[in-house]
Amino acid sequence: MKVLCIGRNYVEHIKELGNEKPENIVFFLKPDTALSHNNDDFYLPDFSEDVHYECELVIKIDKVGKSIPVEYAKEYYSEVALGLDMTLRDVQQKAKEKGLPWTLAKGFDYSAPISDFIPLSSIGRDIQNIDFSLEKNGEYVQQGNTAQMIHTVDEIIAYISKYITLKKGDLIFTGTPKGVGKVNIGDVFRGSIGDKEMFCIKVK
Repeated sequence: MKVLCIGRNYVEHIKELGNEKPENIVFFLKPDTALSHNNDDFYLPDFSEDVHYECELVIKIDKVGKSIPVEYAKEYYSEVALGLDMTLRDVQQKAKEKGLPWTLAKGFDYSAPISDFIPLSSIGRDIQNIDFSLEKNGEYVQQGNTAQMIHTVDEIIAYISKYITLKKGDLIFTGTPKGVGKVNIGDVFRGSIGDKEMFCIKVK
């Protein structure tokens, strides 16, 4: 099982970090040890001074696919979840400055808290018109809709599968909207898809 994450997929998030809009889809991998389930507490690591949250809609792949045409991509998923791409921003910045990979900044243990999956059909919305949000200590910090994506879910699946075979159970974090910020001990994060709360995670 692979955890694939899309970077720079929302224009306002690109702007808030001062990045350039990429020409192609940007994706990276997290190991399965990055996953955290069941509203488990997130323990702030001692090897970073600047851990950031990034709330993202997550797609689960239903079957094996290679070089999937974009028009058939919708046949490869039927469930969605909400996750956090926890990022060591200081470690990432140092890597970027030296032209090195982001692996440590993105793939450390428990860096991908994720909710249970729910059927896409239960939302009653097109995959490219799903509202999702993140509250930090009772205040909204991120509010997005998948319509704001630069690259659609189907385009992402087609692009990734051109290079890497997708298998049943693979997860795709589809990118984060604006509003990312620092994580501190004592924070409580609540993530929702529409009006449905998907997770509640405490930081220790």
